[in-house]
Amino acid sequence: MQADFDVAVIGGGPAGSTAASYLAAAGMSVAVFESEMFPRPHVGESLVPATTPVLLEIGAMEKIDAAGFPRKYGASWTSEQSVNVPLNGFRGLSHDWSAEVQFVERDQAGVDRDYTYHVDRGKFDLILLKHAEQVGASVFTGVRVLGVNFDDPEQVTVNCRMGSRQVDFTAKMVIDASGRHTTLGKQLKMKVPDPVFNQYAVHTWFEGLDRGALAPNADQADHIFVHFLPIKDTWVWQIPITDTITSVGVVTQKERFAASAGDREQFFWDFVGSRPELRDALKNATRVREFKAEGDYSYAMRQICGDRFVLIGDAARFVDPIFSSGVSVALNSARIACKDVIAAHKAGDYSKDRFATYETKLRKAVRNWYEFISIYYRLNVLFMAFVQDPRYRIDVLKMLQGDVYDDQDPKALQAMKDILTAVENDPEHLWHPYLGTLRAPTAAPSF
Repeated sequence: MQADFDVAVIGGGPAGSTAASYLAAAGMSVAVFESEMFPRPHVGESLVPATTPVLLEIGAMEKIDAAGFPRKYGASWTSEQSVNVPLNGFRGLSHDWSAEVQFVERDQAGVDRDYTYHVDRGKFDLILLKHAEQVGASVFTGVRVLGVNFDDPEQVTVNCRMGSRQVDFTAKMVIDASGRHTTLGKQLKMKVPDPVFNQYAVHTWFEGLDRGALAPNADQADHIFVHFLPIKDTWVWQIPITDTITSVGVVTQKERFAASAGDREQFFWDFVGSRPELRDALKNATRVREFKAEGDYSYAMRQICGDRFVLIGDAARFVDPIFSSGVSVALNSARIACKDVIAAHKAGDYSKDRFATYETKLRKAVRNWYEFISIYYRLNVLFMAFVQDPRYRIDVLKMLQGDVYDDQDPKALQAMKDILTAVENDPEHLWHPYLGTLRAPTAAPSF
């Protein structure tokens, strides 16, 4: 029996729409099933340069350029602490635990500019979904995927809810790009909570925040800012959305939010209040969105591919938003997966082995992200030392640019892991007092 489509994609966010664009451009029939009506608000509003080659490849970059999103030239980290931390042989380590990077410092293959964008995800995601449709994908919005039936060895059946009706569609394979809904991860019982990270975020938008007053230098005002709070494993993001609107969110361990009795507004202001200059600047601005909470941040999957299915983006893995990796992983996982999917289609073979290259590349890349993020939380001073020391700065910048999808292990990452192990094993080490509470990466999921 002829399938309705070559590929069914669950989810129309950046991962799903990018995959649909690649596959439709290759001449395949693709259906995208998105449960929400776009535009809709979404977190993950700051991109990294590794998104640029993908947007150029699928032909969407011109539309993103025309959208008027604020340009992102770099990233900055601030702290109110001034600690006479031992330099331990590193050069450039700041006692105020502040740092900044500019993307122009390192050339990146496939990137034709020294900036990326901060984006209103409602608009950004809609642009990508419309682009997929213009390239040739069939897009169904307001359609919820209830499950996928794999009983037929020749095709899959996607069970959908369209209004009050249940409608089934068939395809030769399915790509799960459902984000943190993790449709197939839940259905096939592949989802595993991360044993270390259990992050929680409360966020909103402010109109009129004086970003310049919070920036050490005027040329950093439109960076993404990570403001460290004097609370273990806790920080604030500050992301320009327009010339006047700024996204601000508090990220911490979920147990701390539970201890606040679940009052989002009180939680936000209590935590931001630990940085008086940040609190005062926000109080002088106008909040224009309700406080929203994001949980279930950190998980892994036992499998990210199988016979007639592939998981991409957040549906495959998510750790933590600290380095703005979400959209980059979405777009690049779609790029890498679609090479295997197109080859599988040409061969008429959608077995798991066909997606081995994708699985290997994505697991390696995400493992690098995981270890990098883990070290950041475990020994923050180590990240600050490496990002400022000329010996390691460019290699750290490579990771901050999202350039983790080649076959090379980041040189700085292994050096960071070695130093972390030495600090953990030596209670007399000068940096031992600065260890955080998270015990990663040794406790990372191995799948």
